[in-house]
Amino acid sequence: MSGSVFGTIFQISTWGESHGKGVGVTVDGCPAGIPLSETDIQQWLDRRKPGQSKFTTQRKESDQAEILSGVFEGKTTGTPIAIMVKNTNQRSGDYAEIASYYRPGHADYTFDQKYGFRDYRGGGRSSGRETIGRVAGGAVAMGLLKAVGIDLFAYTKEIGGIRADPGKFSREAILENAVYMPDMDAAARAAELLEQCIREQDSAGGIIECVIRHVPAGLGDPVFDKLDAKLAAAVFSIGAVKGFEVGDGFAAARARGSENNDCFCKGGKKTNHAGGILGGISDGSDIIFRAAIKPTPSISAVQETVNRDGEEISISIKGRHDPVIVPRAVVVVEAMAALTVADALLTGMGSRVDTVREAYTGRSVSI
Repeated sequence: MSGSVFGTIFQISTWGESHGKGVGVTVDGCPAGIPLSETDIQQWLDRRKPGQSKFTTQRKESDQAEILSGVFEGKTTGTPIAIMVKNTNQRSGDYAEIASYYRPGHADYTFDQKYGFRDYRGGGRSSGRETIGRVAGGAVAMGLLKAVGIDLFAYTKEIGGIRADPGKFSREAILENAVYMPDMDAAARAAELLEQCIREQDSAGGIIECVIRHVPAGLGDPVFDKLDAKLAAAVFSIGAVKGFEVGDGFAAARARGSENNDCFCKGGKKTNHAGGILGGISDGSDIIFRAAIKPTPSISAVQETVNRDGEEISISIKGRHDPVIVPRAVVVVEAMAALTVADALLTGMGSRVDTVREAYTGRSVSI
């Protein structure tokens, strides 16, 4: 299977299936000397692991990260970093029935058409469990971003039409509620909505917003490798994402040029409608983007579909599923954003000769 590698210089390759022996990632191109431990990675994995609230699947997995290579005495060595997480709580029998039919909203049909067969146990490679490798890789990328002073975080902006109030924004609140909202009042109302979804055997979608601060101007390229295009590709590679926008996004289509343009002033820009990216290149202001997450497709309510013989049937999906994907996807969006910016930092170093000169002039050489 192609398409499991992301990045140009700072590169990850994820592997594993939902109900296989384990999942993981190999990170290549990470500079040497970055502090990294299994605890650093675990903090990220703990934010996406199942069973943390009634709004996530009750599959009980510890999701313990194990670093197999690329780290010595607590720092990266510059060689490939392999990270593995073992699967310990598979219940493949829950999925035996779906081998014969196609679940609405899932990749069952498209996998069959592409490969001629599929791993039906929890979705196999297309399962949300694949994102463990992304999150572990993102934790490594964040080590590089912190080393250069870049701050990156994401949160739930909306669930089922319930939006966080910007006037009540609290970064500390994000980790203090089950839905990762920066507004505790909106979080309480979103929780009530999800309780209703559970009672009705249904699910909800939402919007995740990501903010990246202290990004130097000049990251990204002006044509096919625009920074916003790279971010869009990274975020759209997450299975549940169905929409992406930077800055004002689709609202810019309803604005006039006089309203949408960001005027420059001493020290930066007066506004940030562009979301920190102009012409595909970072402009030094906050990069802000949003991702639309669809409702969880696995629901217990009766749905119509067809089996592999083309016969129409009614189904009710069994198993352990999230009534909403959004909260656990927040850290996945952060990870993909961190990987994208880390790669842009390294690929951009060769854009100017003075940058290359600064990196190499005066380095001590010992033989």
